[in-house]
Amino acid sequence: MDTPPLFYPKDFIETAEGLLFAVVAHGIENGKVLCFLRYVLEASGWKKYPTHAANTYLQAHHPDYLHFSTRLAADLHAVAIPQISRHHQPRGRLEAIMRTLPQDAVEQDLYQLGRLLQRHGLDLASLGVTGSVLLGVQNPASDIDLVCYDRPTFQRCRALVRDLIARGKLEDLTETDWRQSYQRREADLNYEEYVWHERRKHNKALINGRKFDLSLLNASEAEADGCQKYGAVTVQCKITDDSYSFDYPAQFVTDHPTIQTVISFTATYVGQAFTGEQVEVSGTLEQTANGLQRIVVGSNREARGEYIKVKR
Repeated sequence: MDTPPLFYPKDFIETAEGLLFAVVAHGIENGKVLCFLRYVLEASGWKKYPTHAANTYLQAHHPDYLHFSTRLAADLHAVAIPQISRHHQPRGRLEAIMRTLPQDAVEQDLYQLGRLLQRHGLDLASLGVTGSVLLGVQNPASDIDLVCYDRPTFQRCRALVRDLIARGKLEDLTETDWRQSYQRREADLNYEEYVWHERRKHNKALINGRKFDLSLLNASEAEADGCQKYGAVTVQCKITDDSYSFDYPAQFVTDHPTIQTVISFTATYVGQAFTGEQVEVSGTLEQTANGLQRIVVGSNREARGEYIKVKR
């Protein structure tokens, strides 16, 4: 029997109907890849769809792709493996750009960033590029979304970004960049809170004025099967272990008497707090199949009304 292909978050899958889905979870559920519709091929080209519009489109045209995940206890989308016409993988795309002549300004900036990181000892074999560049649908204003598949390399890259900004080889985000980032995130934090938390992460910068983000993708045990949801909660606690705080999903261990961990599926709250810090967390209380309680921040795609914030 053939081994099924591996699908990871940050990959994209394409169907014959002209639909591009972002993979959102490791592994397969009932023969399907868990994902979310991001682009639809129209007469003018690929059009990006926000969350509500994506759901509405599938309800009207392809309801078979709507899916309730029993593993994640969440409504999302899913595509059976035989329906996948193309599998877009971040590492292969970055490798192709680095070994061939970049096609446009976005790819040229990515190539320059890759060479800069390489010159400072970073192995690009652990990195990929996702988002619009992965799909080849970038425009002159597109950001670069790097993904790292190895935790030590990711931490090395974070330290490099901080060092290269200090040395003038990369640029820090401008006020306009921070404002735009804040508006895109629609976080349940005010602007000052958002920027204070983000500046400490050292996972974004500018190259030639173009913003890039770095995220970590490392298979963790945070995706528990068969979770039971208990509704919205807000608690205050101390973070006792931030070792997996930049993973997807992010995981923070707490000193709360009954809630062992905080999990975030939302990029805004990745790396949000460090060991020893007091935080306020608002999210959905869940109990895993093995009886452990956790708070999930990002039980819906935008995580409205949900947050992690350091108590300063």
